[in-house]
Amino acid sequence: MTELASVPELDRATVAGATAALRPCCASSRWVSQLVAGRPYRTLDALIKASDAAVAALDWPDIEEALAAHPRIGDRPTGAGQEAAWSRQEQAGTGQAGPGAQAALRQANAEYEERFGHVFLICATGLQASDMLIALHERMGHDPAAEHEAVRQELGKIAAIRLAKALRAPGDPP
Repeated sequence: MTELASVPELDRATVAGATAALRPCCASSRWVSQLVAGRPYRTLDALIKASDAAVAALDWPDIEEALAAHPRIGDRPTGAGQEAAWSRQEQAGTGQAGPGAQAALRQANAEYEERFGHVFLICATGLQASDMLIALHERMGHDPAAEHEAVRQELGKIAAIRLAKALRAPGDPP
């Protein structure tokens, strides 16, 4: 990831630099392009508002592109990139789960993927494995349209959290 420490730095970055900085926050090319083109933002709040609007405007293939970068809940994300590091942090609650909960997550993930054709996406920050498992079972009752909307909402939450991690305000501690 390009190291841009603040929104003003993102605003001044080259297109390539801004693209590289934003991609770990959301792997949808359309989302990244919209945010790069919408600069300057000046504040994190303005950037997150633009991110929310960009996520709301994504077509399902754009969301599927973003989903492809997300590991299954309960899987230990591999890799040295920023996105993998964030996924490990976000899913920390699954690492403390016992073997029974881990097995239940694997089984529920498989059932979800068979039903909907993509990984189960949830903003896992601060959640325990049991919370994620409950949400997974609840969302299995969705029809595909309702589940697509739930995925969109979760993607927006994840993008906002990652933007806040990546681009702190001037004067904030690193």
